[in-house]
Amino acid sequence: MLLKLTHSRAVLLMVAVTLMWSIAGVVTRHLEHAASFEVTFWRSFFTLVSLLVLLPLLQGRAVFVAMRKGGSALWISGICWSVMFTAFMVALVLMPVANVLVTMAVGPLLTALFARVFIGHHIAARTWGAIAVAGLGIGWMYGSQMAGLPLAGTLVALCVPVAAAINWTVVQHSQRHGHAVDLVPAVLVGAVISSLVTLPLALPFQASGHDLALLALLGVVQLAIPCVLAVRCGRVLKAPEMALLGLLEVIFGILLAWLGAGEKPAAAVLTGGALVIGALVFNELLGWKEQK
Repeated sequence: MLLKLTHSRAVLLMVAVTLMWSIAGVVTRHLEHAASFEVTFWRSFFTLVSLLVLLPLLQGRAVFVAMRKGGSALWISGICWSVMFTAFMVALVLMPVANVLVTMAVGPLLTALFARVFIGHHIAARTWGAIAVAGLGIGWMYGSQMAGLPLAGTLVALCVPVAAAINWTVVQHSQRHGHAVDLVPAVLVGAVISSLVTLPLALPFQASGHDLALLALLGVVQLAIPCVLAVRCGRVLKAPEMALLGLLEVIFGILLAWLGAGEKPAAAVLTGGALVIGALVFNELLGWKEQK
């Protein structure tokens, strides 16, 4: 029987979730031989195996029957998860951890923008302001480093928040029409798609036993377990609280890569990242206050 979550327990659990999410960068820096698509394949594969064990334990075997009746929203969400899984790991190979994480941090603002364009959600003036400030932060971060950063890495990193925005927009649209999407099975679908797509690109395998152990750690501890826990937290915490706590992944991830892999972020990344995080925090705090 799972422990019933109070609000304070959900907050603490969400902090632990962001810490688990944030280990990807530092762990990736300690791989010996695995290359970009092989890294993605093994992490997605171990996530898939983990969820095949976790889902029946938490939701019963009926979860797989329910997945077949999940409708188009479940599968679109799964495709979005697969893009996020793949693009995130490839971006970590191409660019510094800090740049990838700060780029991903614009996800909540892109979600608000997509929801406005595609399903007619109202965007408050404070959110428009936050989008503008976050855009300045991203521009500052990349503008001063453009000569030293691969364009491909930047575009790949941007795929993560774009896919996340599409994902949440589809989920919100489905819920408005009375079709709730269970996000944990959608994560499983994403892991399956990511594994199948990246397998041909990962061959021939070069990962050592050391690499496989680290990638198994990522699949289980950095993705499968925290995704399941985050969905539980989302049943207790409000959306602004989830968004604010989710920003800890950026802070934890940069610190861990700095302390654990010697990857010191550039001054422009810290300045631009501060603008992005500040805009998000200000926007979500005001949103939380308005809801209260």
